[in-house]
Amino acid sequence: MPVSDPIADMLTRIRNAYLVQKAEVRLPHSQLKSALADVLVRSGFLVSASTQNEGTAKELVMTLKYSEAPESRPAMVKVTRISKPGQRVYVSKRHIPRVNQGLGVAILSTPQGLLTDGQARKRGIGGEVICTLW
Repeated sequence: MPVSDPIADMLTRIRNAYLVQKAEVRLPHSQLKSALADVLVRSGFLVSASTQNEGTAKELVMTLKYSEAPESRPAMVKVTRISKPGQRVYVSKRHIPRVNQGLGVAILSTPQGLLTDGQARKRGIGGEVICTLW
């Protein structure tokens, strides 16, 4: 079934999987979703992300990260989609948001690829704010 906003669909699937404590999430593969999953792995919100199958049935498989037992809390508490297909949100390098007073991460789509807010500040570039999470 076609989705009008595949990034929001991806983030919702991850959020719902964390709520029911699933071990992994599977969704249709795309280059943007794969790049976003890699940023989430580097930021420590996912254990791993890989592609399975080849051709038209390619899937992105993401392994979710939880804290150690006995509490087993999810690594991602809140995720918010900022820039949407109907309303894009762009920021300059001076206006990159700080999420949860620096404890969270904002993911930006920049000319140099998908970056976290900290990486974009270091490189001195702005871009489209995809989402914020902590």
